[in-house]
Amino acid sequence: MFAVVRTGGKQYRVAAGDKIVVEKIDGVAGAQIALTDILFAGADGVAQGIAGLTVAAEIIAQAKAEKIIVFKKKRRHNYRRKNGHRQQHTILRILSVGAEGTKASAKAAKTETAAPVAPVAAATE
Repeated sequence: MFAVVRTGGKQYRVAAGDKIVVEKIDGVAGAQIALTDILFAGADGVAQGIAGLTVAAEIIAQAKAEKIIVFKKKRRHNYRRKNGHRQQHTILRILSVGAEGTKASAKAAKTETAAPVAPVAAATE
């Protein structure tokens, strides 16, 4: 199954196991996120419904793109400006496409946060 998701103003066709580079998303390496802005989904050449569909992804790294040099010049006016820019981006690994992937990750998060409850000793008078 694949999906077309929108993040950072761009659209990406993703399937389970893909690695994509997107605009910067807050999070640390190893964190799992859900991409919920889904535009289209399909499997085996047939379009699927996108209601309740999410894409689970894991952040691999936060990185910077190659440096872009911006050079402006107006001839015969002694005007030269040099500027550089490095865009921040995030590298994602797609874990699953579909509602079942998010249910499994939600269950895992729920079990991780549940702490064992210690028995309360009865107060004696």
